[in-house]
Amino acid sequence: MVQASGVAPLMVVRDVARSVEFYRRLGFRPAVEWSGYAKLANGTGILHLAAAGDPPPDRPKVALRAPDDTASAVVAAIVVQVADCRRACADLVAAGVELLGEPVEPEWGGEIRAFLRDPDGHLVEINEAFA
Repeated sequence: MVQASGVAPLMVVRDVARSVEFYRRLGFRPAVEWSGYAKLANGTGILHLAAAGDPPPDRPKVALRAPDDTASAVVAAIVVQVADCRRACADLVAAGVELLGEPVEPEWGGEIRAFLRDPDGHLVEINEAFA
C-alpha cells in the first residue's frame, strides 16, 4: 500500500497567469510560477496549475487539455475549506468573482457551501463544515 503524504490536484488551464490571479482571490499564493506552470499554496493545501500540452516522454499518450468552460457537466471539482462561507463569498463577489448561486446549507446539513467556476470552467466549491 502507498503511504501518501498528501494530495495536491493539478488543473489544466488555458492561461497560467490569469488563473494564478483568479486563485489569489481564493487565498492561494504562488510558491512557483512559470509561464506554463504554477504551484499555489493555501494553508496546508497545494494546487498545481499547468498549461495544456502534448504528452511528454514520461507520460506517453496522455495530453493535458483544459475543460470546456461552457460545459454543463464536470468530471472533477476542488473544494476550498473556509471558516465562514457567507463572508468568503461576499468577499469574492466584491472582488468580481461570480457565484453560481448563493451560499446554502444542503438538506443533509453539516455544511454551508457555494459554487463558482474558475476562468477555465473548473468547478470550485467554497465550503464551511460545521464542527
